[in-house]
Amino acid sequence: MLMNFLVICQKFFVHNLFPWKAIAGVQREKAKPLGRWQPLVQAGLLVATFILALVTFTSSSLALDYNRGNLVGADFSHQDLHGSIFDHANLRGADFTGANLQGARFFSANMDGAILEGADARGVDFESARLTHANLRNARLEGSFGTNTKFGEVDIEGADLTDIILRPDTEEYLCGLAKGTNPATGRQTKDTLFCP
Repeated sequence: MLMNFLVICQKFFVHNLFPWKAIAGVQREKAKPLGRWQPLVQAGLLVATFILALVTFTSSSLALDYNRGNLVGADFSHQDLHGSIFDHANLRGADFTGANLQGARFFSANMDGAILEGADARGVDFESARLTHANLRNARLEGSFGTNTKFGEVDIEGADLTDIILRPDTEEYLCGLAKGTNPATGRQTKDTLFCP
């Protein structure tokens, strides 16, 4: 879709802004005049093309692929890792303190003893991950996916688990551990899990 848009913009600019064919002495097609709106339309298309290209290149370069990586004890603290993929990675004892993990994927990752204290893990896929002995203090896990995730002996004090998708037995287990208030959202951990 982006490529189609860029091709259309290129054809428009070649015929309307840059008269290369006219300079070379080749007959060029007569463009339909847009009247007084033409300069505004041309400037708008140029800006839109630049913004789309910038967003495309920036977003793809920031998302990193750590699939199946052996990252035991790795230090990812305070890094921008949004959209990164850690599927099947060994992240035992890895440090994600204060990291931006929005939209990241940890499918079937071993995160035993991992530190996610204060991490922004909104919309993260923890499906089938192992978060045993993990530190999730003050982490934001709103809208995350945790079905079949193993949360044994995890520290969730002050974690915001609003709208996290969990199995009922896991939710019940976490309610037994829930305490504290998330400093960023002001929500109590028990309330985010709808604990009785």
